[in-house]
Amino acid sequence: MSRVRLAPRFENFPPYTPIEPFEVLSARLGLPPEKIIKVDANENPYGPAPAVKEALANLRWANIYPDPESRALRAALSDFTGAPAENLLPGAGADELIDLILRLVLEPGDVVLNFPPTFGMYPFDTLLNAGQVIDVPRLPDFSLDLPAIRRAVEEHQPKAMFLTTPNNPDGHFPPAAVLDELLELPLLVVVDEAYIEFTREGGRLGENLSRIRSVPQRENLIVLRTFSKWAGLAGLRVGYGAFPTWMMPALWAAKQPYNVNVAASEAALASLRSLDFLAANVERLKAERERLFGLLQSVPYLTPYPSQANFILCGVKQIPASQLKASLAARGILVRYYNTPYLRDMIRISIGRPAESDAVIAALRELAEEKSEP
Repeated sequence: MSRVRLAPRFENFPPYTPIEPFEVLSARLGLPPEKIIKVDANENPYGPAPAVKEALANLRWANIYPDPESRALRAALSDFTGAPAENLLPGAGADELIDLILRLVLEPGDVVLNFPPTFGMYPFDTLLNAGQVIDVPRLPDFSLDLPAIRRAVEEHQPKAMFLTTPNNPDGHFPPAAVLDELLELPLLVVVDEAYIEFTREGGRLGENLSRIRSVPQRENLIVLRTFSKWAGLAGLRVGYGAFPTWMMPALWAAKQPYNVNVAASEAALASLRSLDFLAANVERLKAERERLFGLLQSVPYLTPYPSQANFILCGVKQIPASQLKASLAARGILVRYYNTPYLRDMIRISIGRPAESDAVIAALRELAEEKSEP
């Protein structure tokens, strides 16, 4: 009998719970895909730019391994972000880069600070890499508890912290002074800008608020970005990060050699050639977010929270949020449901097209009427 056993941390390892595939959901609900309103995963309802579809239809060299250094993509990303190409590293989504960062900096038992509620991949990848997660919960308005963070840094001597700006799932964007204060702490600060393009004061595609151009001047700042949301490439898994100069040699040595596939790279390049088209879609989604927020305020059993991302978190009262999720799913409307220590009876609604928002509101009002019937 083999003496090989799982590493102890994997014996009861808590898996990350992803959103189920669209075709699986369609089959389960017994509805054709075109009848389903999918507002559960913060995907872009407008999809990729036409240039992306053209690039994929005419894809060359799919039989050849991709450039392991993603040189063309890094050059285009440098033009887009203003960060030097030598500080940029693309990945198979930002998820790959989160894992890679932690592989490089954690020894077994090292601490990573987490600010729940937030993106679940940060604690997942910390545990995957034999680290220890220390939670510093957010305040009731989802802002960061700076005194508690300072105490945690002093007590636990963490290697890194992860901060989503705006935060998922609530859409809170921290003031610049808060991030400046965090950057003065003696640890690596990883700023995940997955939704920066949707901020109100971010300008065109978030450039006014992004910290990515500051990375080469700092020793402890990493900024992650993705094409999943603003560019509509969630299914192709392409993201990138800006890293301190001292970290780049280790990143190049440790990453998988062909981590960004040919199709994803070409789609990202086509997106960067289509900024006007994509920025217009982002503006549509920002306008629809404000409209949907006003409509959600009229639903008596919901408390929507202001958001600077492409989703709105809502507290559910009078009925269980799980029941609301199930009732909406029965009508072909898929929302994200939360019932965790930090999110009690909550749903999150991604911003869709106006017709999708109208259908969501109609269903929510219909359920309110059913509840009020004797």
